[in-house]
Amino acid sequence: MHWLTTALIPAAALLWDPVAGDPTPKYNPLPPLREQARIQDAWTAERKAGIPALLKRHGVDAWVVSQREYAEETVFWSFKPASTFSARRRTTCLFLAEPLAANSSSSSSSPSSEGALPRQPGCIVGWTADVWETLKAQLEAADPATIAIDAHPEIAFASGLHAGEYQAMANGLGGAWASRMVVKPEIAVEFIATQPRSRLPRYREVMETAWAMIARGFSEAVVVPGKTSTEDLEWWFREEILAHNFTTWFQPSVSVVDQTLPWDAKTETQTETGAAEGVGGRVIEYGDMLHVDFGLTAMGLNTDTQHLGYVLRPGEEDVPQGLKDGLKKGNRLQDIVRRNIAVGKTGNEMLKASLGEMHAEGIQGRVYTHPIGDWGHSAGPLIGMTNMQEYVPASGELVAVRNMWFSVELLVEHYVPERNQTLWFALEEDVYWAGEEKGWQWVYGRQEEFHLVKAVKRQETMEEL
Repeated sequence: MHWLTTALIPAAALLWDPVAGDPTPKYNPLPPLREQARIQDAWTAERKAGIPALLKRHGVDAWVVSQREYAEETVFWSFKPASTFSARRRTTCLFLAEPLAANSSSSSSSPSSEGALPRQPGCIVGWTADVWETLKAQLEAADPATIAIDAHPEIAFASGLHAGEYQAMANGLGGAWASRMVVKPEIAVEFIATQPRSRLPRYREVMETAWAMIARGFSEAVVVPGKTSTEDLEWWFREEILAHNFTTWFQPSVSVVDQTLPWDAKTETQTETGAAEGVGGRVIEYGDMLHVDFGLTAMGLNTDTQHLGYVLRPGEEDVPQGLKDGLKKGNRLQDIVRRNIAVGKTGNEMLKASLGEMHAEGIQGRVYTHPIGDWGHSAGPLIGMTNMQEYVPASGELVAVRNMWFSVELLVEHYVPERNQTLWFALEEDVYWAGEEKGWQWVYGRQEEFHLVKAVKRQETMEEL
């Protein structure tokens, strides 16, 4: 027998749709799919126009990106047309620092290109050895001294060339051309990391929608203390995302904050306080501090947000001061990290500077900030990891570049006198490059006040389905 307890997630919350006049943040609907594709392709054209300068900056003459259907290079997803859902057959793309003359017979796509990438001149699509013959002709016309390939052993965004595809390409082109191939991870990383300015207005709208969904979820319209569990709320977020035609890149995570750090796996079915934490999650009660990790995906854009909420007790009108102070301390660490993000600095240098200021101010916390944009955990320098607070190998040695976005993710620990406990306050907000003088700024804003679940009287009902 299947049944629905409306007290778990109120029916009104499942059917809710924003209307004009609602306070900000608001839900921003996505455009029709055809319009989405037009917008995305314009972004891609803007980004691809910068490839020659990118290659010159890193001292290479050419860049080859080669893949087969369902075995695409990571960078493929950042330059494909919006209406292309995978590579076709074998799709091999050549980008040059100095494009070939327009009248060159080797400067356009192969006749076998079958329309898989119609806006990608220099991409060859085929199945037989003709692909390599066409690519060889293009290389002979350009005669690049160095050819970058994406085969780095550690950096995912620059290691998309499959081993078998590399072998086929080297065999097909011959040793003379294979000897000119070099691994330059900065090329794929910076291509993915650098965001066209025209993307920002839409990204801000997606971010505002993420804020609006969190505000809705962390409210009395959705949460019923004593009934709604953290897992109920996680799945409410999933349904809300789907209802508004967005997707996500990870399962939303909702927690009741206690003294246990969020990354310490809870294998027991009971918490230290005895509250049920096993299958179904933990039931949310009056006086709980809530945490959510939440992201939206739309039009090739990804957000990553962590906010805090508080469940008011009956008769309680505000959040306890100790919790407010913890949030304020988290805001201070956000200021520190955001200010230390700098063009040309490695992730490890930015981590060291941020932690130095954090410790000097007596803040106990951790920094694990990452790039965002095309991917939730996108290309570029990692500024710490939860278990690496001194040095991050490989990705920590990459540098920040102009026009990239970061997700400022961190945590502080703060003693709360009202509870006689030290609790964790995990926050996350995304930032964009605002120019040399302003540096990185919040895409939509940052949380400075708790979301409130107000105490209300309800009439609980149960319906048979």
